[in-house]
Amino acid sequence: MFLKNAWYVAAWDHEILADTLLARTLLGVPVLFYRKENGDVVAMDDKCCHRHAPLHLGRKQGDCVRCMYHGVTYGPDGRCVEVPGQAKLPAALKQRTYPVVQKKRWVWIWMGDAERADEAAIPDTFSLDHPEWRWLPNYLQYDCSHLLITDNLLDFSHLDYVHEKTFGGASSIAETQPLIEMLERGIRIRRPVRDTVPAPYHRKLGRFEGNVDRWFTYDFHAPGILLLDAGVKPTGTPDDDLSEALRFHSCQAITPENDRSTHYFFMSAHNFRRDDAVVTETIARSLNAAFAEDKLILEAQQKMIDSTAESPMVAIGADNALYRYRRLMAKLLAEDAGESSGAGAFPRAA
Repeated sequence: MFLKNAWYVAAWDHEILADTLLARTLLGVPVLFYRKENGDVVAMDDKCCHRHAPLHLGRKQGDCVRCMYHGVTYGPDGRCVEVPGQAKLPAALKQRTYPVVQKKRWVWIWMGDAERADEAAIPDTFSLDHPEWRWLPNYLQYDCSHLLITDNLLDFSHLDYVHEKTFGGASSIAETQPLIEMLERGIRIRRPVRDTVPAPYHRKLGRFEGNVDRWFTYDFHAPGILLLDAGVKPTGTPDDDLSEALRFHSCQAITPENDRSTHYFFMSAHNFRRDDAVVTETIARSLNAAFAEDKLILEAQQKMIDSTAESPMVAIGADNALYRYRRLMAKLLAEDAGESSGAGAFPRAA
């Protein structure tokens, strides 16, 4: 079950070049992306409505795309503009198109009712295009449900264990209680971690001689956008003193491919030593290594769920944010289906 009336990240901007026909399955639907001659992105069904051949194996011609099975050609609005050898064009020969917006470095798509697509609802991913932040783009494909990735991101206590050799290094994150605030379409989590050892990741980037204070503050916007402010500085430093801090801002997007596969777009920007390309590369590689650790555990979790009899998951205190967010999603899914806000239930973790 997917929330249809919402913005999802479909691609990085560099994945759709002037001559690109990009195929990507989103929410179980094969979608074709390409750019018009003015640079605007087009998103339409990849499945040709004629004989169901994939349009991404076709040819881009100006602002149009030609199916290379029988030559049927579609304009950027999805309407057929040519059938070779046929003067009259059937009205039904039309591809569905989707609202699509490029903001900063992400290409967003709306898979639901096009009349409800409001660009103002797209979260502010400021660090994707800001002169004071440096970063490199990343992408992973997870062979697991998007729900399991969401669970993972809503509970940072796992950093101490899954990421013991990268982002963790002690049990202090799990032992620190998060501060949770519900948003209209999301959740805000703050987790200040005091007087702890630096993570291996931070030792690569800073020269911390003793213990440190860390912070994680992020908004998780439905259905899958995480915007994280995080950092580390010498312990005991006043909260408003960032002179010796390493500060990061991360934009992460979860977009379901289907119910067992998920696209994951992510980056982590830094505002210190901005002219040092080695720092930017080190952060990107560390992030990749850490998220590979997530991928390993989450895909193994999915296999365990799929290969065993269904049974309830037993909650612990660290699941507070997870279950509060699930209640919000149940409400949004019910509204999406046109039901009363109290109806419906969020699906099982798989």
